[in-house]
Amino acid sequence: MVSPSTMAAVRKSGAIPNAEYLLSAEGVRKEFPGVVALDDVTFRLKRGSVHALMGENGAGKSTLMKILAGIYQPDKGRVQLKGVDIRLTSPLDALENGIAMIHQELNLMAYMTVAENIWIRREPLTRFGFVDHAEMRRKTTALFERLNISIDPETNVGDLSVANRQMVEIAKAVSYESDVLIMDEPTSALTEREVEHLFQIIRGLRDQGIGIVYITHKMNELFEIADEFSVFRDGKYIATHASSEVTRDDIIRMMVGREITQMFPKEEVPLGKTVLSVKNLTLNGVFRDVSFEVRAGEILGVAGLVGSGRSNVAETLFGVTPASSGTIEIDGKPVAISSPTEAIRNRMAFLTEDRKETGCLLVLDVLENMQLAVLQDRYVRHGFVQAREIEEQCEEMCRKLRVKTPSLNERIENLSGGNQQKALIGRWMLTNPRILILDEPTRGIDVGAKAEIHRLVCEMTRNGVAVIMISSEMPEVLGMSDRIMVMHEGRVTGFLDRAEATQIKVMDLASR
Repeated sequence: MVSPSTMAAVRKSGAIPNAEYLLSAEGVRKEFPGVVALDDVTFRLKRGSVHALMGENGAGKSTLMKILAGIYQPDKGRVQLKGVDIRLTSPLDALENGIAMIHQELNLMAYMTVAENIWIRREPLTRFGFVDHAEMRRKTTALFERLNISIDPETNVGDLSVANRQMVEIAKAVSYESDVLIMDEPTSALTEREVEHLFQIIRGLRDQGIGIVYITHKMNELFEIADEFSVFRDGKYIATHASSEVTRDDIIRMMVGREITQMFPKEEVPLGKTVLSVKNLTLNGVFRDVSFEVRAGEILGVAGLVGSGRSNVAETLFGVTPASSGTIEIDGKPVAISSPTEAIRNRMAFLTEDRKETGCLLVLDVLENMQLAVLQDRYVRHGFVQAREIEEQCEEMCRKLRVKTPSLNERIENLSGGNQQKALIGRWMLTNPRILILDEPTRGIDVGAKAEIHRLVCEMTRNGVAVIMISSEMPEVLGMSDRIMVMHEGRVTGFLDRAEATQIKVMDLASR
């Protein structure tokens, strides 16, 4: 076994052994308390290729990548870099050996400049030992020119869009002269134009001989950018194929181990009376004069491009940011919703867009996360929380939603993204809502978990719940909605019934 420092020295000298694969893992096993995350898995990355890693949440993709990036160490198996056995003990070891990982949750420092973020711990110095800011800017500018990135190196990272932060992360990884670049869901918050720019950068890096591991749940991206892909399921390696050899359905079958005959199991249910009526809702400077109705058993899809105001409307309905003007009626009666507490009392529920930032409390366990919304009154009697009763209800909800967790006492941050999302849905189902607002309910989760969440939504509509579903995924909006409300730059541009809605019509309204 070659030590990381020795391997780094060998790499810098240029005397790297020839090998069929740039990076490989053989027979890797990794266990956590109560969970076998990886069981005898194999992975092989070729030089100058984009290798997509596919699998449901909890399949083991991120665990393997964290081993390859030095964050975890395997319990068994071996990792080879350019044909040499190596054991990486930290992310810094990995970087020094040319392996960089860009995480889904970006790790930049908001109050430092772009250049400072890229060259941190490696800042060029003057002959007096001070940071040479002019040289740092020059190096950053040269790096950006190489990658076709248009960002001012002196801009504070906190002032950048998510897409530009992503570009800075990529530039930082490339600045290490990395041979291997691991990208975890890099397009989850990007627009179509930003995704195309990212793909141009990836193709350029591939042409330079860099090996890129690309973790994604988006099938269309796999066929557009990946040369080959590997599928994991339940911690096991399933297969590797060239992207040109298979269809979307083939990949789904490998990922879930079963047929998914209907990704969007929309059910036609009789619609009841109007539950929610919104008239001229306005939040100054954000959106204006938004009006719509939702009936019992109906799914109102909300579509629009980034910046259209969709999420802001949802937050205002739930009292996160109270409206400047307009009216909200529930069952025909005006209500004043000035806080989430008021919304919950009016039997509203809100699954937020970002489960890690505004949904899960990551340091708490599954039980504590699920019971948050019902502790205020439903399970409190004479000032005491009915702990056993609420725990039983949470256990039953986990079984119903098929949440994969060793126990309710497991920290929720240890669950996969799909299971975190189902636990959050369980939180709101415990409140027995009349109105359910879902903001990007399936973002960043796999096809199997998506199908289960869609099934749960349909089950709630059968019980008369009125659903508002915001989604950036056009197939989801078209497949699940009874009606679609389209927004553009803070205003409603039109409504489409399910029978008449097409992607072209939605995009036409979204760009007016």
